[in-house]
Amino acid sequence: MEFKNKVALVTGATGTIGKAIAQRIVAEGGKAFITDLDQSKIDAVSKEIGAGCDGLAADITKSDAVKSVVEACQKKFGKNIDVLVNVAGTSGKGNKIEDIDEKEWDFIYAVNVKGTFFFIKYVLPIMKEQGSGSIVNFSSKSGKTGSALMSAYSSAKGAIITLTQAVAYEVAKLNIRINCVCPGITEATGVWTHVSADYVNNMKMPHEEIVKTFTAKIPMGRLAHIEDVVNVACFLASDRAAYMTGQAINITGGREMH
Repeated sequence: MEFKNKVALVTGATGTIGKAIAQRIVAEGGKAFITDLDQSKIDAVSKEIGAGCDGLAADITKSDAVKSVVEACQKKFGKNIDVLVNVAGTSGKGNKIEDIDEKEWDFIYAVNVKGTFFFIKYVLPIMKEQGSGSIVNFSSKSGKTGSALMSAYSSAKGAIITLTQAVAYEVAKLNIRINCVCPGITEATGVWTHVSADYVNNMKMPHEEIVKTFTAKIPMGRLAHIEDVVNVACFLASDRAAYMTGQAINITGGREMH
């Protein structure tokens, strides 16, 4: 029971990865408070997971909305928040950099970077008061080595890594850890659905050929499964990773080794 008596706040939790992380936390004895954009989807996920899960819809690019989620989590499950998992993100459209407009660039940064910042900002004081906590942020393989046609996403995910490192230094002596995961292409996710569709459009290749092209770059010869990502994220969130902070862990089948 890895998360027995612990409360976790999980963002982006109606997507496949966020939902699976919330499910794992509840299955292992914890409580999960989830957030995403659509309350009806949050209610459906909460019902599916069961009594240990509840949630509130919010636009994570808005400071007051994030504060409301944090307060609702405390109202539902008590004042402590032991784990924060920042899954929420967006890849935007795959475009050459000269074809990206300012509005799209700002939106990608707002969701990926500002949203993560807001949740850290409002959860960290709670963790400081309780004297412990673990934060897991979501970067990407593209945050380590930028991906063609994804300059806004790649640079935003790179910012997540350095944000993680900076905060890790700030709170290392306070029994609070902050790490991030850097998944490669992961099957059955909204990001891969959108990205692969954009590559089909830009590269003028069938979807099957796009999958083969990307799989050929991976030493282990397959795309990541949802479970691969959930396993590492939940490990970092748990006490098993008690001596790890400031790390950006690749989940890429060997494609990234730094």
